[in-house]
Amino acid sequence: MKYRSGLGIDIHPLASDKAMVIGGVNIPSEKGIHGHSDGDVLSHAVIDALLGAAGLGDIGKQFPSSDQTLEGIKSLVLLDRTVKLLKLHGWRVEFVDATIMLEIPYLAPYIDQMKLSLANALNILDTDINIKATTTDKLGLIGREEGIGALAIATLEKINETI
Repeated sequence: MKYRSGLGIDIHPLASDKAMVIGGVNIPSEKGIHGHSDGDVLSHAVIDALLGAAGLGDIGKQFPSSDQTLEGIKSLVLLDRTVKLLKLHGWRVEFVDATIMLEIPYLAPYIDQMKLSLANALNILDTDINIKATTTDKLGLIGREEGIGALAIATLEKINETI
């Protein structure tokens, strides 16, 4: 079997008039994530990692912000579409490791929910996903509570050599 890994990153500003959705989970917070979709940086970073591993470009190529039909869309829908695209090209998700960078709120109570949400969208076990959260110790736009970021790496397995 053939394996590939891809890296993804996403950063969004925070806004007081938006919801905070991370990994498909609604997080109670005074500030939410501003984005063309629901702004779910974790899902976006995972999408970029998956697309990169499969050699299919990035989230901007597959789901451009110029596409008005995607405005406000749930990022888990985009993740589901990405998994279908991977399958079409003969790839299966094996493992995802991700880190969320956010000063507040504290995310540890929500990590297991995020793992289950992403596992469901990726058609893998929650044990095949690792999610961590960290702060930037008050440094930069994340430390000033102006933004949120996520990094992800995904490993794919080639399951179909027809394409």
